[in-house]
Amino acid sequence: MNQTLLVPARFNGPARSGNGGFVSGALAERVPGHRGRTVEVTLRRPPPLETAMTVATDDGVTTLADATGPVATARVVDLELDAVDEVAPDVAAAAMLGYPGLGNHPFPTCFACGPDRAEGDGLRIFPGPVGGATGDRGYVASLWVPHAEDAESGDLVDGVERCGSGTTWAALDCVGGWSEDLEGRPCVLGRMTARVDAFPVVGEPHVVVGRHLSTEGRKSFTASTLYDADGRVVATARHTWIQVDPSVFNETGARGPV
Repeated sequence: MNQTLLVPARFNGPARSGNGGFVSGALAERVPGHRGRTVEVTLRRPPPLETAMTVATDDGVTTLADATGPVATARVVDLELDAVDEVAPDVAAAAMLGYPGLGNHPFPTCFACGPDRAEGDGLRIFPGPVGGATGDRGYVASLWVPHAEDAESGDLVDGVERCGSGTTWAALDCVGGWSEDLEGRPCVLGRMTARVDAFPVVGEPHVVVGRHLSTEGRKSFTASTLYDADGRVVATARHTWIQVDPSVFNETGARGPV
């Protein structure tokens, strides 16, 4: 059965297209048999905002498409995702002070990591190098306390308000990107593979960590993990990033993965 998906303007990454993590998570929850499984989402081009798109599954592949063709595809995969090492909340808070995006950000209104978003509007996840200026730039962390505005309809579980799939994937998204040098090497998300063990609880502190894995030409490969207040893994992910000219991706009609 075909479904529809519309990405509200609030959930942008670049100025005029959807945040890759949010769109990937929103699509992942529409993949048959996704619960408790690892889902791989490949973004074919910038997801449009405020546009009704169709979601259809055929032969194990779920496709998100608008009037001009496929936007993204998703499928369940048999892949074990190892967690990125946890850091303590105080270490994550200190790392945020060194977030490069506070000074120079290719997409400053990004829903997940944009410094131009207000509290309760964007997630304001600000990943900085663990250990500060002397730390490992390829290992980053941030605190994140989900707001009530981040809870999605129907996510009240056992009386506890939680975020949904789109926001959870968004929280895992940019922290991976900032483990790469997004300030000097702007990139957009091309593929994201994630497993969600639980949805984040509104009002509770979480720690999100990212690790750079490798770089091959214009592609970078990263990992991220989201931990709850008790140090349990909430969700974990792997990413493929594509180096781009950010000015192109902030223009109407941009083409390519995001």
